[in-house]
Amino acid sequence: MAHSKIALITGGSRGLGKNMAIAIAKKGLNVLLTYNSQKAEADAVVAEIEALGQKAAALQLNVADAKSIDTFFTTVATTLNDVFGAEKFDFLVNNAGFGVYAPFAATTPEDFDTLVAVHFKAPFFLSQYALPLLNDGGGIVNISSGLARFSLPGYAAYASMKGAMETLTKYQAKELGARGIRVNIVAPGAIETDFGGGAVRDNAELNGFIAAQTALGRVGLPDDIGGVVAFLCTDDARWITAQRIEASGGMFL
Repeated sequence: MAHSKIALITGGSRGLGKNMAIAIAKKGLNVLLTYNSQKAEADAVVAEIEALGQKAAALQLNVADAKSIDTFFTTVATTLNDVFGAEKFDFLVNNAGFGVYAPFAATTPEDFDTLVAVHFKAPFFLSQYALPLLNDGGGIVNISSGLARFSLPGYAAYASMKGAMETLTKYQAKELGARGIRVNIVAPGAIETDFGGGAVRDNAELNGFIAAQTALGRVGLPDDIGGVVAFLCTDDARWITAQRIEASGGMFL
């Protein structure tokens, strides 16, 4: 029997990342996920994936620490061998992130630098360092935001990093295409998670406003996103590359 393919997903212990990890496992892939601080939550996701009949493991990674990325992939190589019986993996999902809500005029250099580190520099160099361990014919899935297309005050810096990721995605697709590696970017709309303090989920007024501006008439849920990312990690998506796929229910059309 052929080996199951393996996906590495950053920030897979909670929120959208957890949903993506489980959706990918349901497609028959094994999953290696990272967490920043929530080891118990990450272990619970691993158990959930194993219950689906797939192999899984969780590794600690603070994506904001660029110097740790090199050593991280040494650990990845060991884990691939020990847990999955593999030398390489097939899909990288650059999901890890957080939101900073601040008006443009009040954004601090410190906040800006942290956003660059987590949302642009980390996926840039994670993808670069992953290349020797990434199988030809595999793929990279980056994560953007609807906020890179439409503007809601308070997300100038965050959305700018996502705009940078959308440009990077096209360059990665062009330069890695010779290896059969597909690179796409998924842009969720507003989703009910604990992201950004859970505002979309917990603030009824904000939730209602977004629902009213959405073609499908409601706010997004994590289940609306995970399957889209999982699809991009299958052979059904083999001819899709360099694409921005927005999963927002039709926000601000």
